[in-house]
Amino acid sequence: MPKKRGRPKRDPSTSETRQKLLRTGLAYLTERGYSSVGIDEILASSGVPKGSFYHYFRNKAEFGSALIESYDAYFVDKLERSLDRKDLKPLQQLRAFTEDAQAGMARHGFRRGCLIGNLGQEMASLPEAYREKIIQVLEGWQDRVAECLERAQSEGSLSTHHDSEALAAYFWIGWEGAVLRAKLEHLPDPLKIFVDGFFASLKA
Repeated sequence: MPKKRGRPKRDPSTSETRQKLLRTGLAYLTERGYSSVGIDEILASSGVPKGSFYHYFRNKAEFGSALIESYDAYFVDKLERSLDRKDLKPLQQLRAFTEDAQAGMARHGFRRGCLIGNLGQEMASLPEAYREKIIQVLEGWQDRVAECLERAQSEGSLSTHHDSEALAAYFWIGWEGAVLRAKLEHLPDPLKIFVDGFFASLKA
């Protein structure tokens, strides 16, 4: 049978217009949060017409949910680039992540924070469905750090008396707080204080 002609259908989740909306949304929400940013601002900044926005997202709540997923994918890639480095030992890999993340904040003058941390701060005014998504994202990041700490225990650079899962939870609780404070002060100092304190605690 002859092949049908015409343009192949594109997956709406990967279209350039949708990706442009997500990139613009992430830039705004990591800096200002969810509640203070309107869809019209994002459309004006991205140059995407309103009709196109509603082609991909039914409303702001659905857009925000997609932003959580997009940010998680971006951040997991960022985290794994450090935690998968073969030239570093596990604890060095984790420190490399913190240095890379700090450099990322510095590039934007410490005006942009973590989308997940920002949304967690706003949870009282967000769609309730976001709560479980945010918790799942944090737990996924936490699992990756726990695995890194377990590798450190296996190769002897971290004592086995530490609970790797509890330590990973402690890391993310402290790191998110440090990111919030760094964004507030527009300074790297809170990140450095937390990271130095965390790694010092590993020697105890």
